[in-house]
Amino acid sequence: MDLLNSALGIHDKALRVRNQRMELLARNIANEDTPHFKSRELDFKTVMAKFEPAEPMAATNQTHFDYGDDKLDDDGMRYRVPFNASADGNTVEITVEQAKYGKAAADYQATLTFLENRVSSIRKALRGD
Repeated sequence: MDLLNSALGIHDKALRVRNQRMELLARNIANEDTPHFKSRELDFKTVMAKFEPAEPMAATNQTHFDYGDDKLDDDGMRYRVPFNASADGNTVEITVEQAKYGKAAADYQATLTFLENRVSSIRKALRGD
């Protein structure tokens, strides 16, 4: 299994996160008319950073810069601030949600295509083509 994970890289995890984001956006769209529903967003970069954390910054002296808050427990979920306030407290703006969903679908398809190409390359290598 470790061989398969190393061959596919981070792309299988990225596909899962992109799927989770699309489900969240679909939930936002479905609750467009629900009073007091708060629109949420999933920050892709924050979630993916858990799988492959960036190299920590190196300093020659501890006082050179402050690292700030520790964000290891951050799940990447954010409430979206609406452009226009709603009378019923709902923060879903359907045009924004639809645009984000379209972009998320294109990102999902791109990741899926890359993963399919990687699997195809592995098949060809195993067959000896």
